[in-house]
This record gives sequence, structure tokens and C-alpha cells, in this order.
Amino acid sequence: MKDFKLDVSRRTLLAGAAAGAATLAMPGVLRAQDRSIKVGVYGGYFKDSFDKHIFPEFTKATGIAVESIAEPTGEAWLVQLEQAARAGAAPADLSMMSQVAMLKGQSTDLWAPLDLARIKNAGDILPQFINKYPDGRVAGVGAVAWYITLVTNTDTYPEAPTSWEALWDPANEGKLGLLALVSNSFLLEVTATTFFGGTGILDTEEGILKVMDKLAEVKPNVQLWYRDEAQFEQALKSGEIPMGQYYHDVTGLAAADGFPVRSTFPKEGGISDSGCWALSRASTKTDEAHVFIDYMSQPAIQSLMSRKVGTAPTLKRSVLDLTDDEFASVSSDIAPIIPRYDLYTSRADWLNQKWTELIVQ
Repeated sequence: MKDFKLDVSRRTLLAGAAAGAATLAMPGVLRAQDRSIKVGVYGGYFKDSFDKHIFPEFTKATGIAVESIAEPTGEAWLVQLEQAARAGAAPADLSMMSQVAMLKGQSTDLWAPLDLARIKNAGDILPQFINKYPDGRVAGVGAVAWYITLVTNTDTYPEAPTSWEALWDPANEGKLGLLALVSNSFLLEVTATTFFGGTGILDTEEGILKVMDKLAEVKPNVQLWYRDEAQFEQALKSGEIPMGQYYHDVTGLAAADGFPVRSTFPKEGGISDSGCWALSRASTKTDEAHVFIDYMSQPAIQSLMSRKVGTAPTLKRSVLDLTDDEFASVSSDIAPIIPRYDLYTSRADWLNQKWTELIVQ
């Protein structure tokens, strides 16, 4: 985690900050011209890290050249892949896709099914990182993961909170910074897990409204509903907004740089968000794609990504060679809160409307 420094929020880049394409120059690329694959990854720093630390090693190991493509922001890449697939083209063979984009792509059969039998370590991949069609076909395999946790300024809070319940504590009036969108804060899942025994209550609109009513109780404590992550990060460091939810790895970097901040995995778990490797149905590189996913799912490579890119591993901890400190810098042994991505496709408009009415108005 101390191998890189960020000038802007890494999560902005993880969301896909830069549009465009770039071809990766690497040792062995000439000998590998007969086998190649185009891989779409989130742009900016994230893509640079893969280009430097990951893709060259893959080519050395397999002889397959990688052309890395910087994916554009948000769902624009999904739209491009859909349109290209209808024309029989693939701007990238494999792409790193958000879980919501995975579900939307399933609706048009965009993702070519993957064969887990061709991925040696498939049995070690945590279940939440295998994305499946309703009929059981595998649509995607975990590429990267990260955590949103409960963060505090240590000058204001000498003792770390132990539960998400701290967000509701009247003593914290006007002290919180929380993500502003229903679809990226995952506060419905946090509330459901903390007060209603799990996210099952979110199966119905009646249950969702009960959870929103409980979440609305946190509003007097919120100073900032933030979209600009850098704004909250600076306020957390200064103590202006001394508590909230933020990204575990970025908070750890700030602490390592001497800022009075900490990231805590509450007893209910941190929020585990992630992206999948998904193969366009228009791709002709099925064999190369399986070789790539197989390589990326090796324990040694997952550990390398944690060290060099700052992502949480998608494999169970027992197969990794990360030290306790290295693992703690990106992940936790506490069972995570898994977002209910299905809600953000099946009830998106209704959720956004109720969120605006009840939570952030």
C-alpha cells in the first residue's frame, strides 16, 4: 500500500476516469504478436499500475500480448460494448466491469459464458466475486475489490468506533460525511445489516421504506453528503468533518503519510465493492481470455495486486502470501456487507426518487 501516492481520489479512477485507448509496449510484445488480447481497465492511475506491474508479467508468463484500453466513465463503456457487439465487434475482449454493469449486460446476453473448469484457482475465489446469469452460466469472475469503511479523525476520536451504529449516535451531530448516492453509498445495506439482521429486508419496497426511515434518523448528524471524494478526504484530515464513510485503502495511505485518520472495519463488516472480468460475446479471444483470468486468479498475482495496486484480493485469505499488515491494509477477516446490486437495476428510478425524498433532501 505504500508503493504509490495519489494526487486525486483513486476511487475516481477506479470508477473509470479517463476515456481513450493506449497500446501497451512491453518486453516480449514482438514475439507475442501471434497471440494477443485487448483488456479494458479503469483509466488513469489504475491503468498505469496494471501496465507497469501486471500486464508485462502476464506476457512473460504466457506469450500473449496485452493491448490495454482505458475505459470511459460510468456506464458509457457498457453502452459502447453493447453497440459494438451488435455490429459483431469488440472494442475490448475482456473488460473490468462494475457489478451493476454486469447485471445490465446480462439482460442483453452481452457477456460470453466463462468456464470455471479452465481457471485452476476457481475454487478459491470468494463466492461474491463469481457473477452468474440466472440460468447459472458464469458471466464474470472477480477482477478487483475494495472496501468502504467507517473512518474517523483520531484527534477528535481517540478511540475507534466499533459499530456502524456510531453514525446514529446523537453525540455525533453535524460530524458526518456520507456518500451522496443510494447506488454508491450502500447505506441501505449498512442500515439493514446493523438494525434489521441483514439485507433480506430489502427484498420488498415495504422493507426498503422501513430501512430508509431508520436511515433518515442519521440526517441530523450529517454535515456533508459528498460526491467529491477529495472534498471529504480533506475535511476528514483537518478534522472539520471527523467521521464518515470512505475508502479503506485511501484512508490507510493518508494515515501512513502522517494524517490523523483511521479506517475501522465495524463489527457488522465493511462494505465490499468490486469489479469483474467479463468477456464480450463478440470477442474471438475466448481461449486467451481464459488464460488471462486464470493467471489473474493465481494467489501470487492477487497478492501482487494488493501490494502494487492496492486492491483487496478476490481469493480466500488462506491461499495468499500476504502478511497480516499487508492484508489489513486492503481487507479484513470480518465478514463483509455485500451490496444488493440487484436493487440498483430492478428498482433504480424508484430508489433514487425515495432517496431524494427521504434521505438527502
